[in-house]
Amino acid sequence: MTNLTHMTIRAALDGLKKKEFTASELVDAHIAASEAARHLNCYITETFDLARDAAKESDARYAKGEALPLDGIPIAMKDLFCTEGVQTTAASKILKGFIPPYESTVSGNMKRDGLISLGKANLDEFAMGSSNTTSAYGHVLNPWKREGDDRDLVPGGSSGGSAAAVAARIAMGATGTDTGGSIRQPAAFCGITGIKPTYGRCSRFGIVAFASSLDQAGPFARTVEDCALLLESMAGYDPKDSTSVNLPVPRYADAIGGSVKGLKVGVPKEYRVEGTNPEILALWDKGAQMLKDAGAEIVEVSLPYTKYALQTYYVIAPAECSSNLARYDGVRFGQRAEGDNLIDTYEKTRAEGFGQEVKRRILIGTYVLSAGYYDAYYNQARRVRKLIWQDFMNAYQQCDVLLTPTAPTPAFAIGENQQDPVTMYLNDVFTIPASMAGVPGLSLPVGLSGDGLPLGLQLLGRPFEEETVFKVAHALEQAAHFTALPQTLQRKAA
Repeated sequence: MTNLTHMTIRAALDGLKKKEFTASELVDAHIAASEAARHLNCYITETFDLARDAAKESDARYAKGEALPLDGIPIAMKDLFCTEGVQTTAASKILKGFIPPYESTVSGNMKRDGLISLGKANLDEFAMGSSNTTSAYGHVLNPWKREGDDRDLVPGGSSGGSAAAVAARIAMGATGTDTGGSIRQPAAFCGITGIKPTYGRCSRFGIVAFASSLDQAGPFARTVEDCALLLESMAGYDPKDSTSVNLPVPRYADAIGGSVKGLKVGVPKEYRVEGTNPEILALWDKGAQMLKDAGAEIVEVSLPYTKYALQTYYVIAPAECSSNLARYDGVRFGQRAEGDNLIDTYEKTRAEGFGQEVKRRILIGTYVLSAGYYDAYYNQARRVRKLIWQDFMNAYQQCDVLLTPTAPTPAFAIGENQQDPVTMYLNDVFTIPASMAGVPGLSLPVGLSGDGLPLGLQLLGRPFEEETVFKVAHALEQAAHFTALPQTLQRKAA
């Protein structure tokens, strides 16, 4: 039998339909792989028994010829999505033991299509971080290693548990959320594919909020086509979310294999940021040439307000986080620390329940929203955000998609870059502008660094034109032919 944990979702669906193996066998193989990879700390809550039960139901549907679109495919669910009857923590002490009585719309859509969750994936606490080292449940480890260096590397964040699970072949796909790059940057660090769709394409109902005007759900997988299959399941209008857009969901996978001949690919000159790893800049040039060879036209474009995106994000996102996290008070749900009076209870609950990075962002957000600084910081940031959006709209008059690096460096070791929060925030310098503009962005692996780590490139599309992004990404994927495995898996294969 084919190694079930190394198949693509498309290949697994074909195998299930041909009865080459069962959903139970597929799920059991991934559970066994997950148990062998617990040292990576990808899951906060494992739901293996529930997954086995769901696999039996999938097998029954296949036997009757009534299989659902993605029936029997095992995935990881980021522990930011509320799951009915299963603990949801947002990787924070303050939500330990919280069992939602309802299902998020995205996870409900995926259940509807037969996808099976193996567990709730670890993340940076409340999705705040770029390394998955701020979780109250411990660091997630990247399955990749530098050649000749056995130090543990970060998987990126905030969706690091999801990305590491897919890269380690313990889940065939995973959900993530992207506020400033939290799908695309981990995808790049872990050598897999991840897409943040247009803001409003996937419902935010039932997703623990960080920054409401930026948060957007999206999938991870090992191929562009698999991401297209998962996004089609996740997306859709939801009247329970006021920011959900009432547009039909295209058959994204139909865009795979389409010609890119005649399409214009923009290369923004402002993305040549000082301090970017030279190997990544060289790969960027190589990626542009690959698309040119496939028939696309490469054009230089300008996004002049890009240089203000990082600063703007770190005013708007903390401001929204400060507002959203005010609900965690120890009264209605989650952890409670008893105080002498109500205010004391609030203070003790939040002091004990929130981690250092979350507290830092709450304080920044509260400061910029305060009466004396609201206009000076928050309103100014909102104006600059509109200019960033206009930059993208102007660029798309000259091109169909943009090609940029995903991250300025490959994955770094745990402990590196973490003494200075500003250095950590710079990890998102290439991903934040698209989040501020709300446009779709996909990262895929295109090459390896000199020390054997995956390097990703990012494609950014017009709003609600994910199909074009998938088409160009598939062409780049075919040209790059990235087949490298994390060193930990290579050792097992040997």
